[in-house]
Amino acid sequence: MSVASAPSRDRWWTLGVVSLGTFMLLLDLSVVAIALPQIHASLGASFAQLQWVVDAYSLTLAAFLVTSGSLGDRGGRKRLFQAGFVIFTASSLACGLAGSATALDVSRGFQGVGAAMLFAIGPSLLGNAFHGKERAMAFSVFGAATGLAIAAGPLIGGALTNAESWRWIFYINVPVGVVAMAVTQLKVPESRSRRAHPVDWTGMITFSVALSALAFAVIRGNDRGWTSGLILSLFAVSAVFLVLFVAIELRLGERAMIDLGLFRNVTFLGISLVALIGNASALPSIFVLTNYLENLLHSSAWSTGLRFLPLTLSLFFFAALGGGLIGKIPFNLLMGFAALFLAVGLALIQRAGADSSWTALVPALVVMGIGFGVFNPTRAALAIGITEPARSGIASGINETFQQVGTAVGIAGIGAFFQNRVASVYAGSVAGSGVSSDTAHAVGRSIAAGNIDQAAGVGARGGSPAALATVRNSFVAGFHDAMWFCAAIALVSALVAFFMLRTKDLHSSALSLIPPEIDEPDAPEVLVGTAG
Repeated sequence: MSVASAPSRDRWWTLGVVSLGTFMLLLDLSVVAIALPQIHASLGASFAQLQWVVDAYSLTLAAFLVTSGSLGDRGGRKRLFQAGFVIFTASSLACGLAGSATALDVSRGFQGVGAAMLFAIGPSLLGNAFHGKERAMAFSVFGAATGLAIAAGPLIGGALTNAESWRWIFYINVPVGVVAMAVTQLKVPESRSRRAHPVDWTGMITFSVALSALAFAVIRGNDRGWTSGLILSLFAVSAVFLVLFVAIELRLGERAMIDLGLFRNVTFLGISLVALIGNASALPSIFVLTNYLENLLHSSAWSTGLRFLPLTLSLFFFAALGGGLIGKIPFNLLMGFAALFLAVGLALIQRAGADSSWTALVPALVVMGIGFGVFNPTRAALAIGITEPARSGIASGINETFQQVGTAVGIAGIGAFFQNRVASVYAGSVAGSGVSSDTAHAVGRSIAAGNIDQAAGVGARGGSPAALATVRNSFVAGFHDAMWFCAAIALVSALVAFFMLRTKDLHSSALSLIPPEIDEPDAPEVLVGTAG
């Protein structure tokens, strides 16, 4: 047993497998969006069930992140990272074999558990393996993998869905996961912290219930009525369990799932809010944008993936560039301008209308790619730079939790807002005013789910140009309003970054142009055994 950094011959394998694991789990956030119309057709999924295909994954990912960081710090990071690959790979196979929307949603939940283990431990493994200026390089590669996963998701999803079926977006994880498990076992060294605390199971349970109840209420609010007994009860359950969670965490102090004492650090609070708010605008916008391309413009899955190429290429380039700028430009400027570019890109989507060519989206996609690309590597690096290396797993897990909470609640909230706006605009049209309010809103929700031709009566009854125009205009009105909402959220994220991220709050081991870190005598990182 020795106090040291990872052996030099193994650190590159660590970088490779962490980047691969992160690529896989983030790919499964973005790749699914392209396949949602095919899943809808194949499994007869409702709009709410399609939201759960994304949110079941994000919710369990958020719920288990900090617990995974704690388990890794205490019981061995390599061991938990390996377990994450096992769960992620097995549940990916179950997703591909799912015979119903419910089975798919449940399998996606288990897939999120495995992803949480990979996501929480990956940055900590990099932080333990690389030091000083070399660590900035490692996070640059990590950022490129992160950016590529988010950006290439639509293209990969479109290719697999068109060539085979939507099931292959999950099957492809199986051989990749097997290879990654072998590399992890043979080449990644074990490490753990002597000061790690026991796992906070009560905190994890109360947090999971609070978050799940909130997401369920937001997703089902349009269908069940926002003042219905079920929805109000779910909001109440969420609030009660959130209060219980905070009370438990305050009582446990440093032994808590989320050490609330860390939030006394203004920068830690700031980067947590930036992750939460920024991701509440980012991935939900892809969810709605895919709906626009495939259901209004009638692009195939493959064509939709190609139309995301401006975002893909811009994101990939600026993810690598952003990782290289870490330590050279203040974090508040990097994060602030990244979120600002995202906001501007989302606002530019207003140029796309009911009869536009997809090329109207190109400026928006390029600008969004710049924001996406710089945002992720900077956020990941800053998250583990707040505290000492011995607690990097916890710090990273907390930040990733806020990120996934933002994604889950954003998908639920923006999806509900989009659906409600489409339904309201249709209900206020000439066609909608000619039927009952309930019928008009039901048709509006069907339009939001992508059933545009059916809602206009195209096909069976022939429909009419006026009916089709009403349906399409209702969809675009909701689409534009949802994108404005996303842009406003991204702007708030930018303001938080500019004013709350401070270099002086970082730990001495943070990513910057400083000498290699020296482990503190009272809190060493320990390597256990060898890579094999």
